[in-house]
Amino acid sequence: MAVTTARLEPVGAVRRRPKDRKAQIARASAESFSLLGYHAVSMEAIAAKVGISAPALYRHYASKYDLFRGAVLALGRQLVDCTDFADAEPAGAADPVAALDRLVEALIDVTLANRESGGLYRWQARYLHGEDQATLMDQLRVVNRRIQRPLIAIRPTLTSSHRWMLSSGLLSVIGSIVDHRVALPDGEIRVLLTEVASAVLAAELPEPEDVQGRPTSWQIFESDTGVYEALLQASMVLFNAKGYPETSMAEIASAVGIPVSGIYRYFPGKCDILSTGLRRAADRISGRLSAILTGLTEPRQMLNLLIEAYVATSFANPELAAIYYTERVNLTRVDEQLLRSVQRTTIDSWMRLLTSVRSELTSTQARIMVHAAMALVVDVGRLVHYEHPADHSAYPQACVRKLMEATVFGRAE
Repeated sequence: MAVTTARLEPVGAVRRRPKDRKAQIARASAESFSLLGYHAVSMEAIAAKVGISAPALYRHYASKYDLFRGAVLALGRQLVDCTDFADAEPAGAADPVAALDRLVEALIDVTLANRESGGLYRWQARYLHGEDQATLMDQLRVVNRRIQRPLIAIRPTLTSSHRWMLSSGLLSVIGSIVDHRVALPDGEIRVLLTEVASAVLAAELPEPEDVQGRPTSWQIFESDTGVYEALLQASMVLFNAKGYPETSMAEIASAVGIPVSGIYRYFPGKCDILSTGLRRAADRISGRLSAILTGLTEPRQMLNLLIEAYVATSFANPELAAIYYTERVNLTRVDEQLLRSVQRTTIDSWMRLLTSVRSELTSTQARIMVHAAMALVVDVGRLVHYEHPADHSAYPQACVRKLMEATVFGRAE
């Protein structure tokens, strides 16, 4: 029988705290908040993940919010730090093309290194308090301006609005890799995201006078058709504005103009409203997009029509895509799996069309590109304030469509 020997610490020896303890805590907390959402994570759970006691964790951070703030702003700081080199060169000294390439490479590397936790600053940062929210916005503003500096030299005729759309689009398609778990070796992801980034930065965005007005497309919930639909619509708007955990049943009832008890005639609880709303949205969008394709056979035309309808519907219902990313952690496991299955079916249908258009792409590459294109609607949509669209948002919709088309079809030759 083999005998295993182990090093025994001398009696009374003091166990030394690892030098990277704070880094371990930051990594564990970022991953936990990203996976489960701010409200679902406890200090005790993070302490257990790191292998320390809760009192020991409190010696580093005074509260859960303190830990959360540190995790979010640390991720933002990494984006700033990895692009610091852009400010080191004297104005006009660097080759703008090479500088932009270095920025894209650095941003991709940092995003891949934080793929398990990047969703924290993308989707959970809404829970930052005002001053901390401003700090994160300042960090992202710095990164956007660093991207735009060489872009101005490369494309001097771009308007300020177009530069912001392109830099935000770049950050969106790179950041989209944290929103899903499609598996591909990091080296291949780098190549793919570099190609997509190049196409986005080269996209020719329309001018306002070139865009004809369009209808705002379909409203997913018809609040004037009865209390049931009105409850779904009001709930989705409140979940988006306040967050699911911080929205009360009383607020939902007040928004619809009924007593709280009236909600329970339609839904057993708040989680049922969330799951029903998201399932309803997924089913209606899927059904309507499928109807668009009836009788069509040309894949590129079909994809163009899907992009147009997807953008228009997202602008008409801006709360839904954001809620999918931010609040699905509050669903039951069964409901979350069902919702993911519906989304996967939609992604698969877009992927099959894309691989028909671009036969050089594998199904995995096409799937990642579709995820990146869909993320643009939320990220660039927020930049152009699609929550409060003016003149039916025809012009910003046209810009987002162009960015989505560049993402999936590649750089125009």
